[in-house]
Amino acid sequence: MNFTQVGNFLRRKLRPAAALAVAAGLWSPALGLADSLGAVPARTSPGWLRTGTIYEIYPRDFSPAGNLAAVTARLDDLHQLGVNVLWIMPIHPIGEKFRKGGYGSPYSIRDYYAVDANYGTLADFQQLVAGAHARGMKVIMDLVANHTAWDSVMMTNKAFYKQDAAGNVIPPVPEWTDVAGLNYGNPELRAYMIAMLKYWIKAADVDGFRCDVASNVPTDFWEQARAQLVQVKPDLMMLAEASKPELLTNAFDIDYSWPLLATMNDVMMHSAPATKIRSTWEENLQQFPKGALHMRISDDHDEARAVARYGLNGALAASALMFTLDGVPLIYNGMEVGDATESGDPALFDKLTIFWSPKERLPLPAIYHDLIKLRNENPAFTSDRLVWLENDNASRVVSYMRLDDSNEFVVVVNLSNRPVAGSLKVLNAAEFKPVKIAGLPDGPQGDLPRFQLDGFGWRIYHRAVATMTAK
Repeated sequence: MNFTQVGNFLRRKLRPAAALAVAAGLWSPALGLADSLGAVPARTSPGWLRTGTIYEIYPRDFSPAGNLAAVTARLDDLHQLGVNVLWIMPIHPIGEKFRKGGYGSPYSIRDYYAVDANYGTLADFQQLVAGAHARGMKVIMDLVANHTAWDSVMMTNKAFYKQDAAGNVIPPVPEWTDVAGLNYGNPELRAYMIAMLKYWIKAADVDGFRCDVASNVPTDFWEQARAQLVQVKPDLMMLAEASKPELLTNAFDIDYSWPLLATMNDVMMHSAPATKIRSTWEENLQQFPKGALHMRISDDHDEARAVARYGLNGALAASALMFTLDGVPLIYNGMEVGDATESGDPALFDKLTIFWSPKERLPLPAIYHDLIKLRNENPAFTSDRLVWLENDNASRVVSYMRLDDSNEFVVVVNLSNRPVAGSLKVLNAAEFKPVKIAGLPDGPQGDLPRFQLDGFGWRIYHRAVATMTAK
């Protein structure tokens, strides 16, 4: 679901001022996205998720073969990159009735219990999951619970579907003409969907689900499903494609940081002040349950690629931000090589294979590897502790500290395409030293609190914290 689709949904939920802001791309939680849940605790997430890096795979485009075996063949590459949670986009047969594009959307599902023959077999998927587990990686499936294809095997039970006054099955929203909306007022549908989720946990040993348009499915269904699924797999994780605070109290472990992505687009594409990054983050802190976990995204299958929106250096600056903020970062399908192959609607409905060796790119895999390694080796980046630091070029530069009891890291990111110089306010500034990121040239000489950055430049600095020991 892209921002246009989000806007269409939210217009039915928000008061007029907020709806206008969504339509204008100025989405702010302060406008009334939800009542504040800041004092309510979020669901406790599995430790492997909180310290993870998620890699989203679109099997159709991941390789020329476009199947699950080709994903399995590259598990070593993904493991060496450092990612440890693989999100596999839908693997089920795609509907043909009212299909969009030549291949159809993987989110138009004909049979939840089957594997698309173009992708392979159940055994192929089991082998992929087992291979990931052998390398210490988790695997989550894409769950499309809001709708099915029009020629779904479930159409034999019309009561499973939303209907108009005349009894005709209808799409979940009018413009989604290739799918039919499911009716969660029907207890039999709920039981069918929960049984199907249990099947995939037992049959393939998946570690969780990314739940498509989760905000369009009743929250009480998700809570009902979660209560039953954890009895099958206690450390299961569930990712909501949503930015709806109530989902994170009982049902989901993590959601999308859409408000921050919208703000980043506004800053990097429309010259909004970089101070909006902090204000959006702070608004979310108040809006969402205490300790809520968000997936930090700059690229995914619903949007134009980050390198197309921001340029190559801008996309890297956006990644530096998302990988060092609190939350769990996402890499999408070739993003680590700077792939610029189109994504989102209408590319979602056809086949556009990743080009794994693009010309004249920075050594991006090495850069992403070191960003992931930095997170993996330093709990300061996977905790909730984040302190915003003032700098004297705040309209273009964001600066903050990630810290724990042993280490402090200062991150400075220029979100404009122009060089900047300035200083920031940080204690013990002279003790911070630049962190070496493989593939990135050394920055200009100089120590904090002064900084000097190229357009879309960024630096990370480290200081070990002296601890008091009892005599």
